[in-house]
Amino acid sequence: MANELPDRLVSGRHRPEDDSVLDRALRPRTLDELIGQDQIRDNLRLMIQAARARGEALDHVLFYGPPGLGKTTLSHIIGNEMQSNVRVTSGPAIERPGDLAAILTNLRARDVLFIDEIHRLNRAVEEILYPAMEDYAVDIVIGKGPAARSVRLKLPPITVVGATTRLALISAPLRARFGAVFRVDFYPVEALEQIIARAARLLETPIDPEALHLIAQRARGTPRVALRLFKRARDYAQVKGEGHITATLADEALALLGIDALGLDDLDRRVLRAIIEKFGGGPVGLETLAASVSEESDTIADVVEPYLLQLGFLERTARGRSATPRAYAHLGIPYVPPAQPNLL
Repeated sequence: MANELPDRLVSGRHRPEDDSVLDRALRPRTLDELIGQDQIRDNLRLMIQAARARGEALDHVLFYGPPGLGKTTLSHIIGNEMQSNVRVTSGPAIERPGDLAAILTNLRARDVLFIDEIHRLNRAVEEILYPAMEDYAVDIVIGKGPAARSVRLKLPPITVVGATTRLALISAPLRARFGAVFRVDFYPVEALEQIIARAARLLETPIDPEALHLIAQRARGTPRVALRLFKRARDYAQVKGEGHITATLADEALALLGIDALGLDDLDRRVLRAIIEKFGGGPVGLETLAASVSEESDTIADVVEPYLLQLGFLERTARGRSATPRAYAHLGIPYVPPAQPNLL
């Protein structure tokens, strides 16, 4: 797992303050309140209506995509729409098969078990999950050695919802047991504007349309980041203004945080500058790049690269990472095309 700087506002990764009462109040609770991800919303609405009409548990669902895009929120929406309880855990938290067996045997019919970072489940724990998802049963081994015997306990029909940022790391047998697999993608600026506007209404904070657009533009396509930036702009407007967020105040607040017009922060710029200034624009290997900026390679791959790739600032090839002319232009560095090899 990436050991990311804890104070990085533009990270989509979860931070402790994201679980505050305020943040939970801003999250949508139903499909009607959900903004963006239209295809996922329409598919889930259909699946949930069909399951409720039959009185069955919803089919198992897997969400994958970059952090901060609402995978946890979607799991709670599923629970609310199914009128069921949601039990939340994560792959690293389930260390032994017995831990998962204890969770499963305490679930009731149609409950939702949400497993975040499901790609980090160890193989022994996965073996317990297979029959739970397929046969609604859990196999418990009693005793050791030749005298050991397996006892199968029946479970009520439940729904397992998994979330991951690394779909390729989920084993094929586990992936095959999910009836629906959805990619949660980055949000367009228009959807982020609606998300921020909804938060402003709930918090009774006046905000200008220009300020909405400015914050949404710098939120890296990520609702979690958008709400963090909105709250920092709200604090700044409260202290430096009269509580009304104008475009000028929002721009000053984000500039104070070191976030530029495209949502890049210091780490993003350090990565791009390292590729350009230390490695001639690339290509450079991931481990070498991470060492040059004193960061973990997982942080670069999972958190920094997806947004730089989306902006067209970075190219990722088998030989390594290269900066594009757009990255040079954004940093104000003259672009010099790499020399072509002389084939004569």
